[in-house]
Amino acid sequence: MTKLSTTTRTALKQSFPNLAKDVKKFPVRDGEEPWTLHEVEELAALLLEDRERLEGELKAADAELSELLRNSGDGAGDDQADYGSSALEREQELTLVNNMRDLLDQTEHAIERIAAGTYGVCEITGLPIGKARLQAFPRATLSVEAKAREERR
Repeated sequence: MTKLSTTTRTALKQSFPNLAKDVKKFPVRDGEEPWTLHEVEELAALLLEDRERLEGELKAADAELSELLRNSGDGAGDDQADYGSSALEREQELTLVNNMRDLLDQTEHAIERIAAGTYGVCEITGLPIGKARLQAFPRATLSVEAKAREERR
């Protein structure tokens, strides 16, 4: 367990004013210890840091993609290989931006669930997701069983 800085604690109190009360309601699976305030604070701090990092990276990637789209025809000449290379580069950058947006959305959703006091509840079954799963992947919204069923479809 890491010690949280004063700045981080202040940010947590601003973002999650009811966290000390809500943490007692976060469900766990059979055999798991109840959530502690410190454990949830660490996950929440990680999510807040990730959100800030992703927003910065997304802004830079969006700017790079805009630049690629703006200059897509510059210097390509008549060579089909140049056009193909430019198209591939744009496609890769677009995929990166879309993946980053998805990750940012997942991060925002996890932060919203912590703030609402619904963190740790599977969105399909309503059962506990599991403390170990959330510690490994804090953005999880489905239990392992629900995720497996979803992937089989």
